[in-house]
Amino acid sequence: MRRSNTTRLSRLLFHERRLSKSGYKLIAGIDEAGRGPLAGPVVAGAVILKATDFTCEVDDSKKLSPKKRENAYRQIMEKAYVGIGIIDEKIIDSINIYQATIKAMEMALAGLGINADYVIVDGTMKISATCPIKCIIGGDSKSLSIAAASIVAKVTRDRIMEKYHKKYPQYGFKKHKGYPTKEHREALLVYGPSLIHRRTFGPVRALLDGREEVT
Repeated sequence: MRRSNTTRLSRLLFHERRLSKSGYKLIAGIDEAGRGPLAGPVVAGAVILKATDFTCEVDDSKKLSPKKRENAYRQIMEKAYVGIGIIDEKIIDSINIYQATIKAMEMALAGLGINADYVIVDGTMKISATCPIKCIIGGDSKSLSIAAASIVAKVTRDRIMEKYHKKYPQYGFKKHKGYPTKEHREALLVYGPSLIHRRTFGPVRALLDGREEVT
C-alpha cells in the first residue's frame, strides 16, 4: 500500500514538478464541488502544498470514500495553505452557476493567505488571478494540488449539506447532498422546493408554479 501510494503521488506531482523546474514555487491547485446539485452552495477549494508526504490516499475526491476523504482532508489542512470559497444558491440563481463557480474559485484563491506564483485549475474555468494560470481538463486526476483542492471543496460542501439535512430532513440531503437523485426528485414532488433550492435549475423551476416554498 505504501509503495502504491508513493507511485500515485509521484504521478500526480508531474505538473507541480515541471512548474517548479521553471521557477514557480508556490503552485495553487483549484477545484470545485457542487455545480450539478439542485440545492445548496457551490464550493471551491484552493491548495498550495507545503509538503507532499501524505500517509493517506490523496486523489480525485470522486474516487475516494467519505472516510478516505475525511482522512485526506485532515492531512491537507496540516500540510498546505488552504483557501475556501462558498457561493450560495441565491447568488447562483442571480448570476448563473458558471459565474458563481468562477466567483467561488477566485474567493478560494484570495483566501489562501499567501500569493501564488502559478495557478492550475481543474477543467476550463477562466478565473482571474495576478499570476499565470493553466486549466487542466481532468486535473483532479492529474495534479496532486488540484486533487487536494477537490477534497477540500467536497468535504466542506458535504458538511454544509449535512447541516441543511437537520433543517430539511424530508429531502434526504445527508444522503445525496442535493444532487438530482431519484429520491431527491421524488421529495421535490411531494414537498416542493425549500429555501435552499436553486430556483433557476430546471427540475426546481418546473415545480415553482403553483407550489408553496418549504420554510
